[in-house]
Amino acid sequence: MPEPMNFCPNCGAPTEFRIPEGDDRRRNICTATGEIFYDNPRNVVGTIVEREGRILMCRRAIEPRRHFWTLPAGFLELGETSADGAARETLEEAGVTVREPRLFNMIDVTHIGQIHIFFIADMVGEDYAPGLESSEVTFLAEDEIDWPQLAFPTIHRTLERYFASRRTGDFGVRVESLGSQDWRAMALDREPRD
Repeated sequence: MPEPMNFCPNCGAPTEFRIPEGDDRRRNICTATGEIFYDNPRNVVGTIVEREGRILMCRRAIEPRRHFWTLPAGFLELGETSADGAARETLEEAGVTVREPRLFNMIDVTHIGQIHIFFIADMVGEDYAPGLESSEVTFLAEDEIDWPQLAFPTIHRTLERYFASRRTGDFGVRVESLGSQDWRAMALDREPRD
C-alpha cells in the first residue's frame, strides 16, 4: 500500500500525501512541481520447467525465506517482457536456458502489492547449476516436494495447479488472487529444515 514520502526524489522539496484532483487514492505529490508519484504493484515472473516428470526447483540462498524451495522466479526488470524476464530469472537462478515460455498462472497478491506470473517453458540442453541466489538446484517429482518447505504461497498454488493440469491435460491460463490468510491455510513452515 502507498506510504507517505517526506521529500521529492527529483528535487528534494517536501511532498504531500493526498488525493489528487480526479483521482480516488492518496498519492505522494511534490509541493514544488506538483509531480504525482504512483506506487504500483511489482511483477514477479518465473517458470515451470519439467524434465522426465520432475520440476526444476531452487533452494533460496537469499532472504526472504532463505533455505526454502521455490520455482526459479524474481522481479521483472524495466525494458523486458514478462516472458523474457521469466527466462532471465531461470538462467540466473538455475543455470537453465529455456525456450517457448507459455503463460500458465497469474496470481494477484494485493496485500503486498505484487503480481506473480508463471510460464511453462521448455529446457534447452541438459545443464543446470545454482546461481548466486540459489544454494541448490534440482528436479523433483510431485511426491518428492516438501510442500511445507516451499518459500511462498504463490509457489505452492502454482505447483498445485500445474500438477492438477498435468492430470487433466488442461493447461489453460489461470488467474487468481491470494491473500495473507493463505499462508496459514497452506501450512507453510516458518523456519527451514536442513
